[in-house]
Amino acid sequence: MGETKTLLRIAALALMWGSSFFWIKLGLAAFSPVQLVLARLVLGAVVLVALCWLGRRRLPTDKRTWRHLTVAAFFHNALPFLLFAIGETTVDSGITGVLNSTTPLWVLVVAPFLGVRHRMTAMRAAGLVVGLAGILLIFAPWEASGLLSWGALACLAAAASYGFAFVYEGRYLSDTGDSPYALSGGQMMIAAGFLVLVVPFGGLSPVHLTPLAAFAVVILGIGGTGIAFALNYQLLASEGAVAASVVGYLLPIVSVALGAIFLHEQLSFRVIAGMVVVLGGVALTRVQRKKVVAPAPLVAPERV
Repeated sequence: MGETKTLLRIAALALMWGSSFFWIKLGLAAFSPVQLVLARLVLGAVVLVALCWLGRRRLPTDKRTWRHLTVAAFFHNALPFLLFAIGETTVDSGITGVLNSTTPLWVLVVAPFLGVRHRMTAMRAAGLVVGLAGILLIFAPWEASGLLSWGALACLAAAASYGFAFVYEGRYLSDTGDSPYALSGGQMMIAAGFLVLVVPFGGLSPVHLTPLAAFAVVILGIGGTGIAFALNYQLLASEGAVAASVVGYLLPIVSVALGAIFLHEQLSFRVIAGMVVVLGGVALTRVQRKKVVAPAPLVAPERV
């Protein structure tokens, strides 16, 4: 029963996060990227703060924690959410999901610059090279039909921003003693504040609201942001990081499938091959070397 519950959580999380790019594409039919991301963050913050209130947990009170949350809010929420939304104005939702799957590769690149000890084994180095080769295969700058564009680069930069945020949060926010819901709720609130600041530069265009676009943004904010963050923390707490990492392999599959089925997005063999190569590289970076346990020394019997 416990294994079934874990699989259901993994499937639900993969569906929520993997479908985010699909909902973004639908929402952009009525909202500008700034408007869409602001609504997403506000709805996500409301869900997470409500969970804190229901669980009788307080938001962080330490100023140092709030300073780190400000950095995390910018690089984990405000910046990548906005870059993905901007990228999807010209890039298919399925491709966006594939580029998002490169995040673990950027974690390896960023970790040494933040002073995080992350041993670069031969397997991890090979995974990084393979993953970067997959990215190059997807972009195919040598072909006229390649995907190299400002929109695609914005999506790739968003994945790199995630990589920086994961390393930063692991170093500065993993041992604050605060509830994960409280940390993520405060983080979403700050991120929404960042988006309010850019509303004059990209959020004042007319909104041509449709029921479908409104529904997409509500699902994106409540499900793909608020509930998904909460579900991820539950999965981490109950099953650990290994189980949670499985979600990363399912996200591009979900995004590609939804884009192809409902938005009739076309995928070339080259892009599919690039996705497989990227996921293969990510898998190599997560291979753990087995620790060799030395046999206990033989003890000569005592002479009587």
